[in-house]
Amino acid sequence: MYLGVDVGSVSTDMVVINDRGEVLASCYVLTGGRPIGAIQKGLKEIESQLESGGKIEGVGTTGSGRHLAGVLVGGDVVKNEITAHALAASWFYPDVQTVIEIGGQDSKIIIIRDGVPVDFAMNTVCAAGTGSFLDHQAQRLGIPICEFGDYALRSSSACRIAGRCTVFAESDMIHKQQLGYGHEDIIAGLSRALVRNYFNNVAKGKEVLPLVVFQGGVAANQGIKRALEEELDLEVIVPKYYHLMGAIGAAMLAKEEVQRKGSTSFKGLGISGFEYTTKSFLCDGCPNSCEIVRIFVQDDLIASWGSRCGKWNVEG
Repeated sequence: MYLGVDVGSVSTDMVVINDRGEVLASCYVLTGGRPIGAIQKGLKEIESQLESGGKIEGVGTTGSGRHLAGVLVGGDVVKNEITAHALAASWFYPDVQTVIEIGGQDSKIIIIRDGVPVDFAMNTVCAAGTGSFLDHQAQRLGIPICEFGDYALRSSSACRIAGRCTVFAESDMIHKQQLGYGHEDIIAGLSRALVRNYFNNVAKGKEVLPLVVFQGGVAANQGIKRALEEELDLEVIVPKYYHLMGAIGAAMLAKEEVQRKGSTSFKGLGISGFEYTTKSFLCDGCPNSCEIVRIFVQDDLIASWGSRCGKWNVEG
């Protein structure tokens, strides 16, 4: 079995796959600004789902917190989200040529040709095209985010909402409410605005060809899926494990790495019970003033990174 860990700003996702790429266990944990706690909670959940006697042969990490996760779990491979998402999409859909991924805090597009990623783009600056923006608007409208897509599908006449900026979009939504538009039409308009934002920023200049696979937490929203299909005039496929594709890709990369080197660095599921502390300081050794992050178990330093020159880097 192989473990994949995807640590993002909103959620920490984990999966365990077998040699055939089948998902045996999975979990979704809110990161909540505490990635170490989220990783430990996820490992406990994974352990509870696995049958006794099962052994994890390798582990891969990805996401914005991949380096931290790699240190904590003993990662055999630490890879960026582009590689992980592209590999997972190609595994489940060998004919995929375009991957659209929209998560809680960022969004990306990956162009694949003949099974090889050839181009990509990410948006990590504007929140108007991400899940956190939808969550905020769902709270403001008093509608559970899990019902947002259903509202959009019931719309008969979506209103036009400015989607280039979160501030303008929210102001426009309030104005449309004052004009008497119903929630269904406003949410459908918001879905279209998010998709326009995505194609005007993230996917601008990219050649989108079928098969198109839609991944990330926002893929659960059927209103966004429909808006994508209307914009592209193409069918958009949402995988069964749409919210876990990064973790699945990381697990597959771990499998490849362990088979190559013949052993694993995985520290075991028992690390979920360790007490970790994190400290940081600014190095004054040169004008770069690098922020050095250090992780301790009790008083023992197990990892340190952040210096451009490598002076303080320790990987345990």
